[in-house]
Amino acid sequence: MHIARSALRVLACAIAGVLGACSHVPRSAGSAWAGARQLVLVTTEDWNASRGTLRVYERAPASDWQGQDSFPVTIGRNGSAWGVGLHPDQSGPRKREGDGRSPAGVFAIGTAFGYASSVTTGLAYAPMDEGHWCIDDDASPLYNRIVDARDVGAAAVAGSTEPMRRDLHAHGDMRYALGFVIWHNPRGEHGAGSCIFAHVWRDAGTTAGCTAMEAAAMERLLAVLRADADPVFVLLPWPEYRRLQAGWRLPAVAQP
Repeated sequence: MHIARSALRVLACAIAGVLGACSHVPRSAGSAWAGARQLVLVTTEDWNASRGTLRVYERAPASDWQGQDSFPVTIGRNGSAWGVGLHPDQSGPRKREGDGRSPAGVFAIGTAFGYASSVTTGLAYAPMDEGHWCIDDDASPLYNRIVDARDVGAAAVAGSTEPMRRDLHAHGDMRYALGFVIWHNPRGEHGAGSCIFAHVWRDAGTTAGCTAMEAAAMERLLAVLRADADPVFVLLPWPEYRRLQAGWRLPAVAQP
């Protein structure tokens, strides 16, 4: 069954970065995420750490962040590096395609996706089927976009290694059974990294650059996230979190 065109457009917007067309992208004076009322925060020990803790926060307008939930996650097998998102440029390691690192920084949260026809979430949701791929081929004009092969043609997805139905194309892999888009590299800068998601982990293993968690944790997370709360995703190693927390108006968190 073909995905609904409206749902595919929302998902393409979330991964391709058509910023002006996406109503859920935070737009506030002073800070690109000042209007966010939900925050998904991942902290790790350092740039090379591949495991961390995810915390969920919410706030009312003009109020402080209030913690809602927390659970362990894994990230890129080689740790993290600065990505392209809502935050200003920073000095330090930079996320590149194929480096095995998760993008650090502040990012809008895009569309939820999965194998089921529907899920419980306040985010826009797009069910995936065998025709959907995320293009991680740096040479492709569709780089960092989720596409339907029936629309763009089989040749357009031939160089990609990211089927969105990994259960059908990758020996029953359930990692993309449930997840959401982390809006890294929204304008598709070639070589800057692509197809960054939060998704279900497999045997608590690390990822190629995404953030992964157990299925029950993902279900809890999606159930509370709402597009109208302009949610953002933040990933930072502890030294960077301590440096930026006050200036970026992030919640005060005690390092374990």
